[in-house]
Amino acid sequence: MEHFVKVPTQHIIEDLVSAAFNYKKNPLIDKELGKNKRIGLIFLNPSLRTRLSTQIAASNLGMEAIVLNMDKDGWALEFKDGAIMNGNTIEHIKDAAPILGNYFDILCIRSFPQLKDMIEDNSEYIINSFIRYAGIPIISLESATLHPLQSLTDLFTIKESIQQNSKSFTHKKAKIVLSWAPHIKAIPHCVANSFSQWMLMNNEYDFVITHPKGLELSSIFTKGATIIYNQQEALHSADFVYLKNWSSFNEYGKMIDDNSWLLTNESLKITNQAKIMHCLPMRRNIEICDEVIDSPNSLVQQQAANRVWAAQAVIANILKNNP
Repeated sequence: MEHFVKVPTQHIIEDLVSAAFNYKKNPLIDKELGKNKRIGLIFLNPSLRTRLSTQIAASNLGMEAIVLNMDKDGWALEFKDGAIMNGNTIEHIKDAAPILGNYFDILCIRSFPQLKDMIEDNSEYIINSFIRYAGIPIISLESATLHPLQSLTDLFTIKESIQQNSKSFTHKKAKIVLSWAPHIKAIPHCVANSFSQWMLMNNEYDFVITHPKGLELSSIFTKGATIIYNQQEALHSADFVYLKNWSSFNEYGKMIDDNSWLLTNESLKITNQAKIMHCLPMRRNIEICDEVIDSPNSLVQQQAANRVWAAQAVIANILKNNP
């Protein structure tokens, strides 16, 4: 890969998942791969797991990782061509990105959508500007529409769980349900978009999306998925349930309040003792009840720990293909 900003080809996905398994078994197997190389982590928005897991992954490969929080440590960036910079922005991306490209061998970018202008967010102008001007490989640590590093982690976690419970899947495809969950504010579509993309790249799973009417995701990311508007109908015989809130796409950024979609042990009785997933952070007892997230069927902590191996697989792939 040259960049990692969206779902790659199926062949590359298989290579990345295989590498993640290998790194989990032996984290330091490639400890010389990134020797004398630097990776920059540029955060335009906050992070916990993404930041720390990527730093650890880079360290396991022998790289030096440097973090810059643009909202605290750097100048406010301007991204518009021809901008007259007489406002709050101090430095243009045309000036900042090439310098970062000189300082680092790989650049990782995290930015969120504003959820105000659909066209602007969908253009992915922030991450595409870094790709255009930095001149080095770019890894998305979440962008306006996608979170591919999270989705690689999710796929790896699902495959790992199936291996650990192989007898349950001898004669059938695993049924995976992406279910909308309530929240107190409008949330981006990135994780849901990416998870849908990555699931649909695999013919290994029976993939279902369930949400209230009016919360349809962009068909660019969900084409081919089964979409059901009744949560209980969707959850029937599910093997994995991925909980995530997102705001309206068609009424861009609109929040819908429906607490009936809160996942409880009662609502999970219809599943096949489903494993529960969530990308974190979560609003306990708003999105998911404590009884669900703290149950033996929860994969949430395993999923979060696996962020290291997913990030390590991506960084290693880029290092090997961009010497």
